[in-house]
Amino acid sequence: MGTATTPDKIKPFAAITFAPEARVAEVTSALVRFFGPVDFSYGPVPFDFTDYYGDEMGKGLTKMYLTFETQAEREALADVKVFTNDLERRYAAKGRRTVNIDPGYIAADKLVLASTKDFYHRVYLSQGIFAEVTLHYRKGIYRFFSWTFPDYREPAFLEFLQRVRARYVKTVRDAHESQRG
Repeated sequence: MGTATTPDKIKPFAAITFAPEARVAEVTSALVRFFGPVDFSYGPVPFDFTDYYGDEMGKGLTKMYLTFETQAEREALADVKVFTNDLERRYAAKGRRTVNIDPGYIAADKLVLASTKDFYHRVYLSQGIFAEVTLHYRKGIYRFFSWTFPDYREPAFLEFLQRVRARYVKTVRDAHESQRG
């Protein structure tokens, strides 16, 4: 029989897709109030991988990716997604979203995203929220799955994640060493 253990805390992550008219600085400030200071960012970059959001958010979308200095418990992911859904509604205009926020986390071995949509590769958490392992880390690199979104496969984004992961792993290692005395 296995023994249950508490996993390491994770590094919060948020990807923000936004329309030209979005008040993205205010959205980012709300995320900072919720998570704490940003330590890494990637973008903004044009988001032209899909027109999935086009009907609702229009054309000329941009995306940026943020990580935060704080660490959090993995089980908070459903609450985080509920919070970001509320932010999306707060910053909507004329009944349409101007921002889409995909929260998640980075652990030593994976990048996990939260979703309100169920699918065969997603696991139910609570409150109508599901979790998806979007990338996994093995043999020194991030690897993707058939369901991984195209922008998460981009070499520049994966290099960004490598830097984030390196800092995260060092922080976790240092915390373990200080606990040992």
